[in-house]
Amino acid sequence: MYWYYIIAAIIIGIDQFTKWIVVKNMELYEQIAIINDFFYLTSHRNTGAAWGILKGHMMFFYIITVIVIIGIIFYMQKYARESILLAISLSLILGGAIGNFIDRIFRQEVVDFLDFIIFNYDFPIFNVADSSLCVGVFLVLIATFIDEKKKGKTAS
Repeated sequence: MYWYYIIAAIIIGIDQFTKWIVVKNMELYEQIAIINDFFYLTSHRNTGAAWGILKGHMMFFYIITVIVIIGIIFYMQKYARESILLAISLSLILGGAIGNFIDRIFRQEVVDFLDFIIFNYDFPIFNVADSSLCVGVFLVLIATFIDEKKKGKTAS
């Protein structure tokens, strides 16, 4: 069994469950202070990508997301067995991409709710899928760096 698909499924489940809780229990733009001046739950919707760029271009996001999901599954099938770190990275990216894709298909917008203020900067509101995507991309960079370093050692 390919355990890394289970990780992606868990991410999707957590993402969709947390978004469902926000949609069912909070009014749009309602804010709940968790840690004053640092962390809030804020019910927000986004019809674009990160930071609200490309708002309203759903067809573009549908096409790009399908391409990304196919690419990730291809890479997982081809390379994930060789590197645990790469498998986890791609699982996080896959789960995050599918989590936001589900929102775009069924809601025509993405539900965001994690709202942080860091050093007086109100960071754009995000969700579990966004977090998973960011961590996954960061880990892919680390996995690539480690792989290149190993290749450099074996070449000498």
